[in-house]
Amino acid sequence: MAELLAHAEAIWEAVVPSTPGFTVEVLRSIDSTNSELMRRARDGLLEPLLLVAEEQTAGRGRLGRNWHSRPGQSLTFSLAMPVAPVNWSGLSLAVGVSLANSLHADVRLKWPNDLWLYERKLGGILVETAGSGTISTASAPQPRLVVVGVGINIARPLSTALTSLSHTAGAPQPMEPAGLAEVLVGVDAGEVLQRVVAPLVHDLQAFASSGFTAFEERFAQRDALRNRAVRLSDGTEGTAHGVDADGALMVLTAQGMRHITSSEVSVRPC
Repeated sequence: MAELLAHAEAIWEAVVPSTPGFTVEVLRSIDSTNSELMRRARDGLLEPLLLVAEEQTAGRGRLGRNWHSRPGQSLTFSLAMPVAPVNWSGLSLAVGVSLANSLHADVRLKWPNDLWLYERKLGGILVETAGSGTISTASAPQPRLVVVGVGINIARPLSTALTSLSHTAGAPQPMEPAGLAEVLVGVDAGEVLQRVVAPLVHDLQAFASSGFTAFEERFAQRDALRNRAVRLSDGTEGTAHGVDADGALMVLTAQGMRHITSSEVSVRPC
């Protein structure tokens, strides 16, 4: 926990000039940083906040999957930011672009919310929103609280951790996860936190102003699925052809091009 606390003030100093009211909290253990910020949002607390936990006992990923963290071995945090973009499409992809750019040149993005390092999962992203109760319109969008939950492996996880990952019957066994220390030797969670938070705040503000358009080209440079054979959760197979202007995955199938907005996508083994 000391390594996280050591960087908290520097993070606050980097963010608060552009984000008045921003605060940083570091906890030893919590069920889920995202769950906690969503609870606070329901109680009316909609201020910008970074909540970091050394350990999450019930971390959540996309589609209700669990995210297990071990003290010192991973970085888990959630960032709450009030934003009011005209179009919310592609937000999780913009978050992924921001994180990948801050982490390492070799980090890639697997649509829609995974960070990959050398074909193995390095981290995951969970984006949730909470409203203020004020009606939003196209001409006058009202801020919503965006809660961005991030889990990044620092050390390479133990192989036994794979037994806790959900697995689709008949699908190939997942590869062992990656750890950032493979390419940044000796890095700790606090250093990684300081690397990513200020750029992420800036990019969320850029998304609010410009939408996914501001990130489309950078996503294409990091896209791990482009030109690869993929299988959708409904069993359809095809070839990934990047994403459209709204961040939907484009998959060329035998029936033609499909634009996927919510389907689970897995890479078909060669």
